[in-house]
Amino acid sequence: MKYNKTELAIQKLVDDGVVPGVNYAFIDEDGTQRHLIGNKQLVPKEVPLTDGHLIYDMASLTKVVGTTMVILKLVEDGKLSLEDSISDYLTEWQYPEVTVRNLITHTSGIEGYIPHRDQLNHDELIDALLGLKAGAGLNHEMHYADVNFIFLGLIAKKVTGKAIQPLIEELVLKPLHMVNSSFHPDASECVPTTYDEEHGLLQGHVHDPKAQVLGEDCGSAGLFSNMDDLLLFVESVLNPDDNPILSFDTVRGFYTDQTGHDLGRSYGFERIDYEGMPFIWQSGFTGTFIVIIPEKKHAMVFLSNRIHPVSPNEYYIERRKPLIETYLNENK
Repeated sequence: MKYNKTELAIQKLVDDGVVPGVNYAFIDEDGTQRHLIGNKQLVPKEVPLTDGHLIYDMASLTKVVGTTMVILKLVEDGKLSLEDSISDYLTEWQYPEVTVRNLITHTSGIEGYIPHRDQLNHDELIDALLGLKAGAGLNHEMHYADVNFIFLGLIAKKVTGKAIQPLIEELVLKPLHMVNSSFHPDASECVPTTYDEEHGLLQGHVHDPKAQVLGEDCGSAGLFSNMDDLLLFVESVLNPDDNPILSFDTVRGFYTDQTGHDLGRSYGFERIDYEGMPFIWQSGFTGTFIVIIPEKKHAMVFLSNRIHPVSPNEYYIERRKPLIETYLNENK
């Protein structure tokens, strides 16, 4: 297939200075088309993006590529149930009505504010998160929040005795042969994420403040990966018969609403019906996203460092939705 309008829209993102550059790919019945445009970095000097194998900070793509897969594997192995109360594992948590399913679908209703969050150490941050409350949105509203996947990581640790990031390496990255992915990459192989005059380029070190503090216990962010490996992951979701980690039925579960209340979330991913064509997707704060159209076995992977040189670059968010809609329209 040709994706001329989508490619023009991506080119315009670069031309308009919304992102430094983009490494993107399409998967369809004709195979995989890979493209590379723009720059790797803009400051302190402009460097062209010429290597399609460079590694990016995945940010919240960690949730679906890593933590979601680990939790579903533990469920399949009988070590956990989606209907378990999270209080069974996180005993300090005061709202036993919140389940593992609530966490993986962002329907936990967890709310609250943590003062000076980024000044807390590892244990203080976990204690503060466990001190939040479940509000009226439980089971009735979808509120996307990192705390859900931080809790999933802590639950996986309680069940296995291993922190979530080593579990992701063992249970996901190795079976999928994602050899370029890790939580501690070689900085020289990474696209710079941000830049400031005091610290220079942030390159090969996680951007997310909570991931910096929680280290290997962070299930919401922290993974670094590249296009080669993300294509392996996406193929494993598109082809449930060939997934080396999860069963056919579990992978098919990614395609349907898993909230029980039609709130638009599958396992980890957001699920949307776009003019009669269901798709799932997930983004990362740093400028990454995956769109999967299960019925057609089509997908798009988009990698940019949109917060380079500085965060937050909210204009990118305004441009992302019409870009995805352009891609979806070309798949009708």
